[in-house]
Amino acid sequence: MTSTITTLTATRSKLLPPAPRPSRGRALELQGYRGLAALSTVLFHVWQEWYTYDAAGAHPPVDSAWLGALISLEVIDLFFVMSAYLLTLSYARAAIDGGTIRTGRSFLFRRAIRILPLYFLAVLVVWASRNPTLPGDWRDLVEHLTFTHVFDQERIFYTLGPTWSLSLEVAFYLALIALGPVAVRVCRRLSTRRARVAVCASGCAALFVLPVVWISVAHYVVGVPHTNWPVYFGPQARFGGFAAGMGLAVLLVALGERGRLSARATVPLSAGALAGLYALSYLSDPENFAHTYYHPIAAVLWFTLLYATLQVRPREQVRWHVVLRAPWVTAVGLISYSLYIWHEPVMLWLIKSGLVPTSRAGFPFAALIVLAVALAVGTASYWLIEYPASLLGKAKDGKGATREFYPDPTR
Repeated sequence: MTSTITTLTATRSKLLPPAPRPSRGRALELQGYRGLAALSTVLFHVWQEWYTYDAAGAHPPVDSAWLGALISLEVIDLFFVMSAYLLTLSYARAAIDGGTIRTGRSFLFRRAIRILPLYFLAVLVVWASRNPTLPGDWRDLVEHLTFTHVFDQERIFYTLGPTWSLSLEVAFYLALIALGPVAVRVCRRLSTRRARVAVCASGCAALFVLPVVWISVAHYVVGVPHTNWPVYFGPQARFGGFAAGMGLAVLLVALGERGRLSARATVPLSAGALAGLYALSYLSDPENFAHTYYHPIAAVLWFTLLYATLQVRPREQVRWHVVLRAPWVTAVGLISYSLYIWHEPVMLWLIKSGLVPTSRAGFPFAALIVLAVALAVGTASYWLIEYPASLLGKAKDGKGATREFYPDPTR
């Protein structure tokens, strides 16, 4: 079973927006991964809620360790690896093959347009509903609005529990605009492509190793318990997922069209990565090795799975990718951010209102109800908040914002 975190069946497809056409490469498959990961996150948090707060005591709502390992498999590292891969691509191309990059101001503007309107709205709505009289827990509000709640042992999971991961995303954005241009400048002084690749790869490897060292010292030397959330959930411990995504971007840029995999070759590689992720979830128990190093190991396995997905020869089709490209899966991927933001408050509201069964036997029905309502809310949130906000970024680019950089590879 995986470590306890408070992050990160669908309803009918008619509730969801149509999936967009892929703009490049394997974009549709990545959209599918987002969709499946978002659904898995919702199901995991329902599982966790019933596991922890069932009136009969803390025990799994489904009496099967094999099924429990599948439901409780954590996918937050997949989001980190994908995000870092997509956002690092332009820097990797500029560092290894030359070219220009987006200015830090432009990059942060587009990231802010992408995440802040929905996030700020959700924080204010949920916080106000739980703090009806002022000043309320004003510190909780301030920390969530400044993405610093990940460093507060008491409040890290307040208001919007899963959004501790957004604190790490913001830290990654700042790290990327600080380190990316430096890497580009250093690489431009190198005469060979091999040397430029080596510098970029070494930097990614160092960024991956540092959190592993931090975890090792914290757990085995200092003896910090795994329930010390800021120690093990902060960027100093979880940056390995982003480093893996950065390394994936460097690897694929370095390879270019070389080393493309046949559809047949991707099957054992993908199956091995998925089997490893499942085994990691099944074997992970508090204080054992799999638990302590769960996230660095998971990041490597997600790296492998995404490599097997992205490096397929252009004209070859992988049979199991039909699931990733299924319209209902990519539609969930489109609204995955809204679904991620709203699913926990939706779940808690449904429980408080008595609209879902709270017994152990009622878990499957509760999961279906929460998924259906959260998908409906996520769909409305995407079209009413996310999509209009995204138009501001496009309008800015259309009115003279610099174009001499690679386009933002995220949607």
